[in-house]
Amino acid sequence: MKKIISFTLVLLFTAAGFAQQKNMGTSDPAAKKILDAVSAKFKTYKAVQATFTFKNEDAKGKVLGVKKGTIYTKGNKYRVTITGGQDIFCDGVTVSTYDKTANEVTVAKFEASQSTITPQKLFTNFYDKDFLYKLNGEKKEAGKTLQEIELTPFDKTKSFFKVLIWVDKATQTIYSTKVLEKSGNKYTITVASVNGNANINDAQFVFDKKKFPGVEVVDLR
Repeated sequence: MKKIISFTLVLLFTAAGFAQQKNMGTSDPAAKKILDAVSAKFKTYKAVQATFTFKNEDAKGKVLGVKKGTIYTKGNKYRVTITGGQDIFCDGVTVSTYDKTANEVTVAKFEASQSTITPQKLFTNFYDKDFLYKLNGEKKEAGKTLQEIELTPFDKTKSFFKVLIWVDKATQTIYSTKVLEKSGNKYTITVASVNGNANINDAQFVFDKKKFPGVEVVDLR
């Protein structure tokens, strides 16, 4: 679940990698134009604080759970907080995943490898060769005009077969992202609010053991 949440958050708040694909293949130029605009807008942000809702559905459309959370990004640092669930800290050196229920934190070395999915990774060409994308059209929702972009992975061994991104046409920001798994499960993250010039102290991205009395530390470094 943590990987699914992290993956959808990456798609939700950064689209730069999709927009800069060198080998377009059969990708849609209209979709590229939209993602270029999203990328340019996001790059103007100095630090981001955003709230979101995460929804998990089964193959029949039954809602299995809804969680709310907050994501913070600044440079190569990020933090993802899920209400009543996990808190993921990345200070650019280590990644600390705190499980609130178990009062346990797993600390691992931050690996800036090609397989690592992080918000800042999509400012490179990380996903350029991984997806085809196309513009499906527009729809109205919550008083917004949303442009739907469909992404299909080249690698058919992945657990998901499609990603849908809805871009707010007026603000050129991503409103919602849905990941469709081969199992039939669907994961949707929808933005509630975004502050692109948030005042975020670097301490926000560091797990401070003193603030979590009795926490069990599993150090994998």
